[in-house]
Amino acid sequence: MRRGCFVKNLIAFVGVVISVCCLLVIMVSVLQLPEVSLRNEVTGPNRTIRIRKVSKDEEIGRFGEMMIEMLPEDLAFTVFVPSEKAFQRDLRLRLNDSLVAEKRNDTYAVVSRILGFSAVPQTLSSATVSSSKEVFYDSLSGFTLYISKDLDGMLVVNRIRSEKVDLRRGQIVVHIMDGVIMDAEFEQAVQPDYTEED
Repeated sequence: MRRGCFVKNLIAFVGVVISVCCLLVIMVSVLQLPEVSLRNEVTGPNRTIRIRKVSKDEEIGRFGEMMIEMLPEDLAFTVFVPSEKAFQRDLRLRLNDSLVAEKRNDTYAVVSRILGFSAVPQTLSSATVSSSKEVFYDSLSGFTLYISKDLDGMLVVNRIRSEKVDLRRGQIVVHIMDGVIMDAEFEQAVQPDYTEED
């Protein structure tokens, strides 16, 4: 009788191991990220659009660089980076202040929070947005981004217009915005104190 019990337990053990292995294979295949093309162009129906590569010092600014450095360069992301003027105007972050305080946690906390609101985990060039239709995507933080295109081809994200579109850093597409994309709660938290003298 003991031998029969051993065989039943062995069969149950093998069944559990096979079930777990099958479940792992299914989970890995479902969670596998899609392959990303390494070409410098985005193709759509009947069109090919070239995306420019950006050197480190061109138009993105130091805060934008900090945002992009937080993302892996080999994965496809789209980032709506505020311009340096927008960082200064909307968040009161100045480049000369940040050079002294660059390593301070509060500067990185603000920049990483803005990254969460303004990064989408896929490639989105201006050519993929139709002029006649608004599209929406969830950002890394789950904040919904409503994206449309102006008549002149510039993107508008949550009522903030872009200054430059389709800049490229590795697999990351960067759009420079004339404002900071953030939710109402964070916007209220970073409102300037008007009692300070400017």
